[in-house]
Amino acid sequence: MNEILNHIVVIPIILPLFASAVMLLLDERRRIAKNTISFTTMTIILIVSVIFLTRTYNEGVFVYRIGNWASPFGIVLIGDLLSSTMVLLTSILGMAALLFSFARWDRAGPRFQALFMLQIMGVNGAFLTGDIFNLFVFFEVLLAASYALVLHGSGKQRVKAGLHYIAVNLVASSLFLIGVSVIYGVTGTLNMADLALKASLTTGVDRTLFDIGFAILGVAFLIKVGMWPLGFWLPAAYSAASAPAAAIFGILSKVGIYVVIRTSVLFSGTDMNAFAGFSAQWLFVGGLITMVYGSVLALASRTLSRLACSCVFISSGTLLSVISVHSANVLSSGLFYMVSSTLAISAFFLLIELLNRARGTNAPVLTEPVFSDEYQDPYEDGMPNENEIIIIPVALALLSGGFFLCSLLLIGLPPMSGFIGKLTIMMSMIDDDLVPVKHGLWLFIGIMAVSSLLVLIALIRIGVEILWIPEETTPPKVARIEFVSIAGLLFVSVLLTIFSGPIMRYTDKTATWLYSPAYIHAVLPQTALPPSPEAVEALKPEEKI
Repeated sequence: MNEILNHIVVIPIILPLFASAVMLLLDERRRIAKNTISFTTMTIILIVSVIFLTRTYNEGVFVYRIGNWASPFGIVLIGDLLSSTMVLLTSILGMAALLFSFARWDRAGPRFQALFMLQIMGVNGAFLTGDIFNLFVFFEVLLAASYALVLHGSGKQRVKAGLHYIAVNLVASSLFLIGVSVIYGVTGTLNMADLALKASLTTGVDRTLFDIGFAILGVAFLIKVGMWPLGFWLPAAYSAASAPAAAIFGILSKVGIYVVIRTSVLFSGTDMNAFAGFSAQWLFVGGLITMVYGSVLALASRTLSRLACSCVFISSGTLLSVISVHSANVLSSGLFYMVSSTLAISAFFLLIELLNRARGTNAPVLTEPVFSDEYQDPYEDGMPNENEIIIIPVALALLSGGFFLCSLLLIGLPPMSGFIGKLTIMMSMIDDDLVPVKHGLWLFIGIMAVSSLLVLIALIRIGVEILWIPEETTPPKVARIEFVSIAGLLFVSVLLTIFSGPIMRYTDKTATWLYSPAYIHAVLPQTALPPSPEAVEALKPEEKI
C-alpha cells in the first residue's frame, strides 16, 4: 500500500494525459464512451487529490524524483500543503465543469473531452512541478488546451476573442522562455530549490542578470494573473468562452498566483522587502490598481459575463497585494480567500449560461460540423429532454437562489466564506502592519470595501433585469445535471463557511510552511542553507577564506 501511495503524486498528471490520448482515438459520435472515460478520470483524480492533501497535511511535503535521479539533476514533483490544495481545487472545479458540459457543451464542438483532460493535466503539472523548465512545459500544455477551449462552440465572437487570447499568450510564452534562458545562463540550474540557494549567493553583475531574468519571467506570470494593464485580454476571452470552459478558466489565473507565491517566497533570500526582479512595492501597487480596474469594470458592466470577469480582476488584485506584504498571517487569510473566490467565480460562470438561456440570450453554439464525425446539433439525442429538464417556476426559483448565494460570495457579505476571507485579510494586515507602501494599509482596506459595494450595485442592477422574466418568455431548457454542477460548487463554498475555523488552521500551517526552509531541505536534503550575500560581505577578509 505504501508503494502505491509513493506514486500518488503523478496520478493527477498521467491519468488525464492517458485519458485524453484514448479519447482522441475514438470517433466523435462515441459520446457515451467519452463521457464515461472523462467522468471516471475526474472521479479518480478527485479521490486521489483528497488522499494527497491528507498525506501532505500529515507529512508536510512529498518529493517524487522521476527516474530516481537525485536533485537538482533530475526532474522532481513536489507535493506540499500549497500544491495539494491547488490540485484539490482544480479537481473540484474540473468535476463541476465536466458534469455541466454533459448537458450540452460536450457536443458543441470537436474533441471537447480530450481538450478538457489536457487542460486538467497542464494545470496539475504546473502546481506539482519542482523546476521552472517543466513549469514552462506544463504552462504550454494548459495554454494549448485553453486556446481550443476558448474557440469551443464556434461563433464570430469566440473566434475574435480567441485570436487575441492566443496572440497575447504567445507573447507571454516567449517572455517565459527568455526569462528561463537568462536565469539558467546565470545559475546553471532551473530546479526551484536549487535556484533559491544560488540566488541567495549571487552578487554583482550575475545578480543583476538574475533579477532581469526573473523580472521577465514575472511579467509572463502576471499576464496570466490578469494584473492591470497586462490583463486587457481577459474580459473578451472569458466572456466569449463557453460556460464549462470559462468555469475551468477560473483556475488559470490562480496558476499565475501560485507561481508568484512560490517564487516570491523561495527567491526572496534574506531581503524581505523586495522580490528577485520586482519589488514588493510595485506588486502591492499593481494589486491595488487591478482591484480599482475590476471595480470600475463591474460598475460599467452590462452583462453578467463581463461582471464575472471584473470579479476575476478584483480577486487577482487582492491576492497580489496580499502576497506583497510577505507575511505568513496575511498569506494564510489570502489562501482562504483565494479558494472561496475561485469557487464562487466558477459557479457564477456556469450560472450565467442558465440565466442567459432563461432570457433567450444564450451564446451561440456550433451549427455546422467542421469534422465528418462531429455532431451538427448540440441537442441531438434529445438532451436535455423533457424528462431531464426543470422548467419555470422551479428552474427560476433555483436560478434565483444560486444567484443570491453567488452574490453573497462575490460581494463578501456575511455569513459566507467570501466575507470571512476578506475580513481575515483586513484583520491580519492591521495586526502585522507590514504593508510595503506608506499609508497603503488603509488604502487597501478602502479599495476592498468600495469594490464590494460596486459589485453589489452591479449585481443588483443586472440581476433584476435578468431575473425579472416576462410571462410570455419561453421556459428555458435546463438539465438537472447543470443544476447539480452549480449546486456542488456552492455546497463546497457553504462547507468552507461552516468549517472556516479548521480550514483557517490549515491555511495557517500552509503559510508557515511556505515561509520556512523546509521546502529546500526536502528537495535538497544534503544541502545546508548558505549565508546571505549581505552576511558574506559583513565578514572580515580573513573570515571569507
